[in-house]
Amino acid sequence: MELIAWGAAIYAVICAVVYFANRAFIYFPDPTRVAPVKLGLTGVEEVELITADSVTLVGWYTPAKKGKPTILYFHGNASNAANRAPRVDTITQDGFGLFYLNNRGYGGSGGKPTEEKNIADAIAAYDYLVGLGVPASTIVAYGESLGSGQAIRLAMERSLAAIVLESPLTSIIDVAKASYFWLPLSLLITDKYDNEENIQSVTAPVLVLHGEHDGIIPVEMGMRLFRAANEPKRIEIFRKGGHVDLFDHGAWEETKRFVASLGK
Repeated sequence: MELIAWGAAIYAVICAVVYFANRAFIYFPDPTRVAPVKLGLTGVEEVELITADSVTLVGWYTPAKKGKPTILYFHGNASNAANRAPRVDTITQDGFGLFYLNNRGYGGSGGKPTEEKNIADAIAAYDYLVGLGVPASTIVAYGESLGSGQAIRLAMERSLAAIVLESPLTSIIDVAKASYFWLPLSLLITDKYDNEENIQSVTAPVLVLHGEHDGIIPVEMGMRLFRAANEPKRIEIFRKGGHVDLFDHGAWEETKRFVASLGK
């Protein structure tokens, strides 16, 4: 009985730690702020947004060339604008507009990330673009990994040309179950990003991009999201792709083809 009591006590302590510190297992912010020009990016402007709760967010912005859409980019849990500079360059060199939002705690943005705040900030970034005169019908929300949750929730709240989900997860709980199946995760995890449920309310066109060799978020999750999404939708599985290298395997080319097909 004593061993059972000790085991129960240890289990309770583990549950408490997971509950109070679960965000430390979700977000890995790099707070370093780097100006685009220092990374050799021309035509990319650093902008600041002040949120409703008075937090300053840092974004990178490039206006679209005539006739091109604007990509509203939401990053993963360990990314920021600086370490996605090659992607920024690729997108903007093709004439696309781009607004890359550094989430709270990332890339010079203030505050600490939570699901609720990240969603609110995604909406604020969208409203900022519309306030600049960017038509809603030309805004494409691009969610990479954890950022897929922001893109999906934004699409539930605002009108978009489309959403692109790169290496998306079905939910944080599903990802955590792979390692912590023995914990009552639905009770312990506060930021759930329940994408599989939420995407059913999205009416914008959806493109899912996933690597077959993704060791972080299994490709099956991308396939489940695709099945849950409404038409029109498309999925592209990269046979040699992993989690963060899909631009090396043609993800941007697929994105351009998908966006171009929307007006046909």
